Amino acid sequence: MSEAQKKRTLLAVIGDEDTITGMLLAGIGQVDDSSKSKNFFVVDSKTTEDQIDESFEEFVTKRDDIAILLINQHIAEKIRFKVDNFTNAFPAILEIPSKEHPYDPEKDSILRRVRRLFGE
Repeated sequence: MSEAQKKRTLLAVIGDEDTITGMLLAGIGQVDDSSKSKNFFVVDSKTTEDQIDESFEEFVTKRDDIAILLINQHIAEKIRFKVDNFTNAFPAILEIPSKEHPYDPEKDSILRRVRRLFGE
């Protein structure tokens, strides 16, 4: 395991309030005292696509401590181009359902890549 991979110890979440609350209750919340950066971003009805995009970019390019980024699928749809075109191994991006929006495997970028690999 490389030094860069050893740093990647955190989960990050971009999600609606219910998802973030559940994740925080599960113990994944982390706030850096010095920079005030968090490993989660709450999306509500007032959140713009630019804010979601900015949060996504921070987690996948600016931070080297994120191993997995969980994002609600309905939120990933708002920045689908970015999610689909992210091909780095780290952080792994996983689309998850939310309470109000069920999971649709047809929209999942990882499942679509797998299907292309197998020629489906």
